[in-house]
Amino acid sequence: MQLPYCLAAAVFLAGCGSKPMYQDEAFSAHTQHSKRVRGSGEVVCWSVKRAFLTQGYMLDRSSDSGVVAGTKDVQPDDETQESVRLQATCADNGDGTSTVFASAAHEVSKLQRTRQSMSAGVSVATITIPTGTEKSLRLLRRETIKDKAFYERFYTLVQQFVAEEDRASASTGRTRR
Repeated sequence: MQLPYCLAAAVFLAGCGSKPMYQDEAFSAHTQHSKRVRGSGEVVCWSVKRAFLTQGYMLDRSSDSGVVAGTKDVQPDDETQESVRLQATCADNGDGTSTVFASAAHEVSKLQRTRQSMSAGVSVATITIPTGTEKSLRLLRRETIKDKAFYERFYTLVQQFVAEEDRASASTGRTRR
């Protein structure tokens, strides 16, 4: 009689050992999700868009001109699809710099077989008959990319495009705000 109570207590305590991920959220101002870049908001935002496009991201249409979002898909084998969804927002700081905020998610989906069946009958006399299998793409996992090097490569490319825009502006005499 004591065994079921002990077992229930063990299961309860095991559940208490894991805590939700949001409890470790630091909310630090210095993360891989933002970077101060030299350049006006207009130039930096255009450079962010160029960074997306040159790396093969399919851009989403957005009504907010300061937000750029895109997806890049790869298929490493016949049954797996991986996607990176990247979203960036730029804000002019008013001091000759802008801040780029970026966040990306990685998804892995796999082609999996699922059994198909058909049910027929009347009232309690129902029979279920297997009709075969179907292949469908199922999401295995989705996670926010936390790799600092990933974001640093992105910010470096944005800064490179900002520098190109500045050189082009200087050589043509035009100014951008």
